[in-house]
Order: sequence, then structure tokens, then C-alpha cells
Amino acid sequence: MGRRRPWRTYALFLAIVGPNLVLLGVFTYRPLIENIRMSFYDWNISSPGATFIGWSNYREWATRSDTWTIVSNTVVFTVVAVAGSMLIGLVLAMLLDRALRGRNLVRSVVFAPFVISGAAIGIAFQFVFDPHFGLINDLMTRFGLGSAPDFYQQPGWALFMVTVTYLWKNIGYTFVIYLAALQARRVDLDEAAQIDGASAATHFRRVLLPQLRPTTYFLSITVMLNSLQVFDIINVMTRGGPLGNGTTTMVYQVYEESFRNFRAGYGATVATIMFVVLLVITVAQVRVMDRESR
Repeated sequence: MGRRRPWRTYALFLAIVGPNLVLLGVFTYRPLIENIRMSFYDWNISSPGATFIGWSNYREWATRSDTWTIVSNTVVFTVVAVAGSMLIGLVLAMLLDRALRGRNLVRSVVFAPFVISGAAIGIAFQFVFDPHFGLINDLMTRFGLGSAPDFYQQPGWALFMVTVTYLWKNIGYTFVIYLAALQARRVDLDEAAQIDGASAATHFRRVLLPQLRPTTYFLSITVMLNSLQVFDIINVMTRGGPLGNGTTTMVYQVYEESFRNFRAGYGATVATIMFVVLLVITVAQVRVMDRESR
């Protein structure tokens, strides 16, 4: 029979963990539960009272004509942002993991956009994508490629514009994480592959990628969560347009319904649906990661 732990051990545990649990309960779980509860109400955010309407908000979301446009915008933006930032970040990390002159300066330059405000980056990239005076239009004109498309009036190009802007901001994050993973890898495996005469492609596929798998799973979760919460760039550059919902994502719809249309109950419904989808995807990713690590 094992010796019982003294009560001081449990008291110390509660003293350390207790405040964190209280903060999580007050600022994370309580608002989450309140948001789910509010999704079953019809509430004008300027009104002191709310009317219980059951599943009506969810039925409206499933049948509204703009729902699937917004969902597709969200999926396209998230998939391109996750895949693009991870791929480009890995390539840059592999390039700057070598002993190159001035690599520390280049690393800082690559990482800098990540710490800049998304609103500031959105304003700066408005001049890049301006169809008349922007950098892209100037370059296309110089090389005889005609004028730039109207990024602000065509939904497809507008979504492309905000996605590229977010990619430019987020690459620094994936770059730094991948660079840290590359610097912590087992060098003896690289040497063994070199002695065996493995080609660069074989070394990357058989030696490097397996060591980066935990980092890749981690980034796939965190970058996806960050991408789904992008609001500032979209708000500054397009305000969800053009043509109404050209660049509206689900998180931007939560803002529009809650604070522009004053339908806090419907906004809570969209937020709850996002939470459920994210929870399922995250749990699935974590289970795959745990299975791979065994």
C-alpha cells in the first residue's frame, strides 16, 4: 500500500493551479457557455431583453442564401493560408538554416511582419493592390502585361488579395517554428544519409520530414485556428465585400450580425457552429498526432 501524500502537497497544487482554473472558468468557459446559450435566443444587442426561439437561428443559418458563400470563403481562405504559410515557411527555414552571410538579418526581416498589426499591414497592402496606382499595377504595366485586375470589385480577386496579405503576415510564424525544429533535429541522421549516398529528395522525404512531423501537426492546428480568427485584415481592406459577401468569412459574419445588424443571437449561432467544427477538427488532428508519436 503506497504512502499517502501529505495534505501540504495537495494544498500547494491547489495554490498553483487554482488561480489558473478560476481565470479559465471566468474568462474562457463561462463566455463560451453563455455564447452557446445565447444562440437559442433572438436578441437585439441594444435591447435589455432576449426572446427564446429554440433552434430557429440554426435553421435560418442552414437555409440562408449567403451561408454557403461565406462557408466557402472561409474554407478557401483557411486552406490556402494554412498550406501556403507552412510550405513557404518550411522552404525559407531550410534556406536560412545554412551558414549564409547576413542570415540573422534576413531571419529578422522574414519574422518582422508577424509582429506588426494586421490593420497596419492591411492599410499598407491597399496601396500594393490598388488597381490604378498600386505596386502590382505598376509592375504589370512596366512589363507590358496590361493593367492589374480590380481587386476591390471582383470577389475572386478580392479574396485572393486578403489571402495573400495574410500569408505575408503569417509566414514569419511558421518560419520561426520550422527553423527551431530544423536546428533541433538529429545531425547524425543527416550524416548517415550522406554516407549512404542518399539524394537530396530522398534525404528530405525519408530523414527530414519524419523529424518535422510533430512540428507540422502542431503548426497545422495553430495556423488553422489563427486563420479562422482573421478579422482585422478583412475589415480594413474590404469590409467583407465586394458584392456583399465577397470576402466575408464566418468570424467576420459574427461581427456583422452582432454589431452591424444588431442580431447578437444569430451571431452567437455562427460562433457556436465555428466552435463545434474547430473542436472536431482539432480533436481529430490531436488523435492523429498522438497515434503517429507512438
